[in-house]
Amino acid sequence: MADDGLLLPLVEEFYTLQGEGYHTGRAAYFIRIGGCDVGCSWCDSRFSWNSSIHPMVEADSIIENVLNSGTDSVVVTGGEPLMWNLDYLCNGLKKYNIKTYIETSGAYNLSGTWDWICLSPKQNMPPVVAICSVADELKVIIQDSRDFEWAEKYRKLVNSDCRLFLQPEWSRFDKITPEIVDYIKINQGWRISLQAHKYMHIP
Repeated sequence: MADDGLLLPLVEEFYTLQGEGYHTGRAAYFIRIGGCDVGCSWCDSRFSWNSSIHPMVEADSIIENVLNSGTDSVVVTGGEPLMWNLDYLCNGLKKYNIKTYIETSGAYNLSGTWDWICLSPKQNMPPVVAICSVADELKVIIQDSRDFEWAEKYRKLVNSDCRLFLQPEWSRFDKITPEIVDYIKINQGWRISLQAHKYMHIP
């Protein structure tokens, strides 16, 4: 595994609208990095788990593609992107005033410089404690009613300005969404996050 961040296992990159959480509907360039050992049973990007099947791409090339897209913001996702050193990538983007967002389980130590950190904690591999205090957004996937307790655990660990979202697991959307609605009506600090990109049939 390259530890200087000059090469990254690129699964895919594309310019689209953000589909989840606080920034839903905003245009952003997505960079999906390969590698994940968290292993969520309901993961919708399993194709990204094995970093060895994805090409190691120069971070400079990725930055050039970002600039050519005309975007003003980038979302780095995975897989679990923090398995890799993201300092070089972020520094390169910041030279051009590109806003940097990350979607992470928080299972690995933070690297990179971020305008927005979306923490989506997973029970298989809980987040490192340090990331909780700097998260801008807490997005917890709700598969069944037991996940509400998990969500509340991390609500207590994030900072007071962190935005709080509960997101129905896609395959159980019809079953779990009414439970989320009822939960938020009682616990009003939370908001619901829907995977809008799946309804729009866009990446």
